[in-house]
Amino acid sequence: MSRTGSKDHGDELLIRLGTLTAQARAAAEVQRSRVELAVALQRGMLPRGLPAGDGVRLAVRYVPANQGLNVGGDWYDAFSMPDGRIGLSIGDVQGHNIEAAAFMGQVRVGLRALASVDSDPGELLARTNELLLTLGADLFATCTFMRLDPETRVLESARAGHLPCVWATADGRSGVTEDEGGPPLGVQSGSVYPVTRYRLDSGGVFVMVTDGVVEGPSMRLDEGLEQVSRLAGIAAVARMDADALAAAVIKGAAEVGHDDDAAVLVIGHEPSGQP
Repeated sequence: MSRTGSKDHGDELLIRLGTLTAQARAAAEVQRSRVELAVALQRGMLPRGLPAGDGVRLAVRYVPANQGLNVGGDWYDAFSMPDGRIGLSIGDVQGHNIEAAAFMGQVRVGLRALASVDSDPGELLARTNELLLTLGADLFATCTFMRLDPETRVLESARAGHLPCVWATADGRSGVTEDEGGPPLGVQSGSVYPVTRYRLDSGGVFVMVTDGVVEGPSMRLDEGLEQVSRLAGIAAVARMDADALAAAVIKGAAEVGHDDDAAVLVIGHEPSGQP
């Protein structure tokens, strides 16, 4: 082969390499834009303020999954209901893309809207389930919805395929709730969601989480829930405020080795006279 032929062949390879590099950069830029858009959707749909009253304190932490191609659809919400009680929800949409983030917004808005019509947690999840089925989406969501009466500190809870909550009392007892749940939202028409009632003890806490907090390559689900239970027990005994507990729980989530969203919602009670 002549030197000229060899040079022409080398130039052709360089041109092809340059084209492939440009295509890879363009694809990376598109994906980066998709991730930024999804994260913006997630953050824009989360509440900017949290209700409180009669010693009840709420705190949240949220870390979106935006590593690589993963963009999740976790959410939390807390809002005042027409009857004076507080609505609390946390959940996780199937999938890791913009569609999951958008569907998350539909679920959250649907829960808020229907809560003004029927605030019973079980009926609320059932109505939301039927609403999502009419949308014809191929996605589903797990969710826990709680209704809290700030005066009596009674919590009414219903679960749709979601993780149980963690509880702790001021005397150091802690554990995981064992309430009966129903199927995820958007899967089956006519689903029933039983309601379980709890009481937020003086100085006690309830912790709602998504699976990115307690389950991953480095930790099994039961181990993750036990870790949160220990943290909640320590926090209640030490009279740690809800915000500090939420920060500790989300920090512990780094140990599970997850690449999923991580959301925490803490419901705490500060006894009278506690700063």
